[in-house]
Amino acid sequence: AGVALLGVGFIGTRYGPRIRNSWPKMEKQLQGLIGDSRYKGGFQSDMDKYEAGKILGLSSSSSIKRVRDVHKKLMFQNHPDRGGSPYIATKINEAKDYLEKQAK
Repeated sequence: AGVALLGVGFIGTRYGPRIRNSWPKMEKQLQGLIGDSRYKGGFQSDMDKYEAGKILGLSSSSSIKRVRDVHKKLMFQNHPDRGGSPYIATKINEAKDYLEKQAK
């Protein structure tokens, strides 16, 4: 075990600065390959099935149970009483209501 730790220490001191200095460049290259998964853009004034699906991360043909489960999870994470944004919570609720109406 001691020899393994000695080897890791040697490799870290020898190659650590190289990795540390090249990380920003590697990170940009990885983002270019993977892409940015975040949604770029704000909310629309009127809710539609595309936006409701984006907010909840579901398709417009999802079951009511699935919509309610995802809504519950998102509201637990974003509730205003827990430090979340009231605006975001409103949009999550609107998306749930819209998809529930579509499912009926």
